[in-house]
Amino acid sequence: MKKIISTPNAPKAIGPYSQAILVGNTLYCSGQIALNPETGELINSDIAAETKQVMQNLEAILEEAKMTFKNVVKCSIFIKNMLQYIEINQVYAKYFDENPPARETVEVSVLPKNVNIEISLIAVK
Repeated sequence: MKKIISTPNAPKAIGPYSQAILVGNTLYCSGQIALNPETGELINSDIAAETKQVMQNLEAILEEAKMTFKNVVKCSIFIKNMLQYIEINQVYAKYFDENPPARETVEVSVLPKNVNIEISLIAVK
């Protein structure tokens, strides 16, 4: 049985998908971009600020599912410029202080709303 996870503390879906789906003890979180959930504005002044907003959006969804970043087992990161990899990692690492999840980072040509980064995750209770 699947349960839809939705919170006003993360951006509303911009298409026909849910913020996250909980199946048993596993949470599948849709890709998040740097939309401010309060204003709907895109945060893209620099890649560090953009990454931080993405991580805050993911954190809000995890909290709605009564989880934290400690529950995350897998992340997928999609970026437009691999040259920003180091800056992204500096922000990302602050959310995984020990035992970080499995992950891949893929450079892509375009992302929704022409953002520079999108991150999805899987977490287990």
